[in-house]
Amino acid sequence: MNVFFSIKVCNECECDHGCFLQGLPRHDAGASLSGVPRWPRMVFLVGAMSCLAISATAHLLACHSRRASVVFWQLDYAGISVMIVASFVPPVYYAFLCHPPARVAYLSAITALGALVVAALLSPSCSSPRYRRLRAALFLAMGLSGVVPALHALWLNWGHAACYLALGLEVAMGLAYATGAWFYVSRVPEKWRPGVFDVVGHSHQIFHVLVLVGAVTHYVAVAVLIHWREKMAVTCGAAS
Repeated sequence: MNVFFSIKVCNECECDHGCFLQGLPRHDAGASLSGVPRWPRMVFLVGAMSCLAISATAHLLACHSRRASVVFWQLDYAGISVMIVASFVPPVYYAFLCHPPARVAYLSAITALGALVVAALLSPSCSSPRYRRLRAALFLAMGLSGVVPALHALWLNWGHAACYLALGLEVAMGLAYATGAWFYVSRVPEKWRPGVFDVVGHSHQIFHVLVLVGAVTHYVAVAVLIHWREKMAVTCGAAS
């Protein structure tokens, strides 16, 4: 009976974007009734989950042998780059939904940069501990490359509160990632108290926690952009 009632309620408000089912906004997996594509968000989710899965595998199996350690850490660093590139796709796509040339240009640029970084990180020499700072710098450079499209999007969409909110969330995401990178490079707090944080609380664990915080914050920002584009789809025209 409850299932029938839920289906009936959803059908009755099928054309209402504000339809709520069991207290949650109604969102289709593919595209909403307004025609705004959802695949860019899926690209981010697949990229993030792939990165985390590769990272978990590397942390589990890298101790198998010296050769396995090199290979798995190379894949781990490449996975981070893939996640960064995938993170660009939804905000750039939705922010420049009405400006295809800019959208294609920015997505092409970050994809090319990501490919170059992956190629560099797959070099065995870059996997050594002495290049720890270089790896962090490459990841930060990829993230900071989003400043230009962010300012461009803000200029194009000036006056839309949703854009301000999404940008604020993206700044928070960037701070989380940058703070995580700082812990990764500085090795705080274990360098202050050697041996105390060997199991719990060392810098690498803090780094991973902050990566998760950044990813969740980014997901919320994307949800804000999707909701905004659904309302603006009529004025923007058909989504491509």
